[in-house]
Amino acid sequence: MALLKDDMAACNRLILDRMQSDVALIPQVAAHIVAAGGKRIRPLLTIAAARLCGYRGDRHVGLAACVEFIHTATLLHDDVVDESALRRGQASANAMFGNQASVLVGDFLFSRAFQVMVADGSLEVLRILSDASAIIAEGEVLQLMTQNDTATTEAQYLAVIEGKTAALFAAATEVGAVVAGEPADRQKALRDFGMSLGVAFQLVDDALDYSADQEALGKTVGDDFREGKITLPVLLAFARGSEEERAFWRRTLEDRDQGDADLARALALMTKHGALKDTIGRARSYADQAIALLEPFPDGAEKRALAAAADFVVERAR
Repeated sequence: MALLKDDMAACNRLILDRMQSDVALIPQVAAHIVAAGGKRIRPLLTIAAARLCGYRGDRHVGLAACVEFIHTATLLHDDVVDESALRRGQASANAMFGNQASVLVGDFLFSRAFQVMVADGSLEVLRILSDASAIIAEGEVLQLMTQNDTATTEAQYLAVIEGKTAALFAAATEVGAVVAGEPADRQKALRDFGMSLGVAFQLVDDALDYSADQEALGKTVGDDFREGKITLPVLLAFARGSEEERAFWRRTLEDRDQGDADLARALALMTKHGALKDTIGRARSYADQAIALLEPFPDGAEKRALAAAADFVVERAR
């Protein structure tokens, strides 16, 4: 953030400018979620990738804003689907303004993203970001299909997180390489970097849902458990558990029959079977994979910053 503060400031100004509308409720809802902060890691990746590739223009700023608009739109929609009351430690937009306003303002932000993409003028950038938008939606629907199903495989789980989370990380870094005019192999290296980083990010998030405190997590701890989401910590604890323990998971996640003590028991079973530790370990492997993909790029502050971002994604679990 310190290295790219000027570009990020320009990106933030563009975000604030483009979320304005004569329809007063739109900037109100958009400002609520945008002002809630977040680390802006996705637009930061676009800017860092472009700078890593030696780009010195300003197209990357608009595309970074596009990436953040797509991300913010999905957050608004996700909170409605998940019936979430908190987002980044504050009341979620749907809790404040209602489901209808959240869905419609999410649609507005998606539309704004495409307006900025079209203004950029690159069909390749438009293809990358529109493909990512479709993949995100597919990932969310796939998660809906696997929810409450303890027969979900690790491969299916990975497909969910590659779609709903990692696809936008991959697109964010790839468009940075595209605006810099990098050859196809370097574009692919940065796309793969983003994909590995995104998977690591979601693995850590899924572990934190069972192990963080509410203030650190920015949402209610145990939301995934209450919603019956099948994440890697659940899959590992289920696979390693006794038949009696598996019956617990089926009752709580498939039947949604949960009592006050069940979240604590779920966490105890995960601890017993090393599920959280191994999920973080898996995230570390993906982060290391991401860092290795930076090897062909010249050494410098941007490369070190991207490697540090990969480390940060995992270290926030400590």
